[in-house]
Amino acid sequence: MSRFYELQPRDGKGELLSFNCLKGKVVLIVNVASKCGFTPQYHELEELYKKYKDRGLAILGFPCNQFGYQEPGSDLQIAQFCQLNYGVTFPIMKKVYVNGPDTDPVYEFLKSQKAGRLGFRGIKWNFEKFLVNREGQVVGRWDSLEKPSSLDPVIQQLLESNYGV
Repeated sequence: MSRFYELQPRDGKGELLSFNCLKGKVVLIVNVASKCGFTPQYHELEELYKKYKDRGLAILGFPCNQFGYQEPGSDLQIAQFCQLNYGVTFPIMKKVYVNGPDTDPVYEFLKSQKAGRLGFRGIKWNFEKFLVNREGQVVGRWDSLEKPSSLDPVIQQLLESNYGV
């Protein structure tokens, strides 16, 4: 069994979310921010979610204020912003650290499984994306410049197969 399913981060209301409930789903995890040049990516993330949620896609947004202090609000303010401005219906989790000594265990796991460009393990900026297959294996990582819509074919392939990319 993948260690992915042992993770238990907190959602935006502070409740534990056991990743065990994600077994059998394809999961896209993104570190998000409300005041970033990449914030409009929420539109494409929501489009992917609506298109594929009934086929087994889960998307989780993890707010992070480590890059240019671009996510200063409370968890409630962040959730309201996402819903009001982008119509986000996928879960927005509790604000976390994605780098440094206080890194959330979800990001410790993701970074340990898939390096970024040139082997860099840290998160470089807001809206980095990790894709996890139905078996809990991290099969892809994309930086902030990669638009969520460009992941559509990979997501579709994962949803249609029982194996990783």
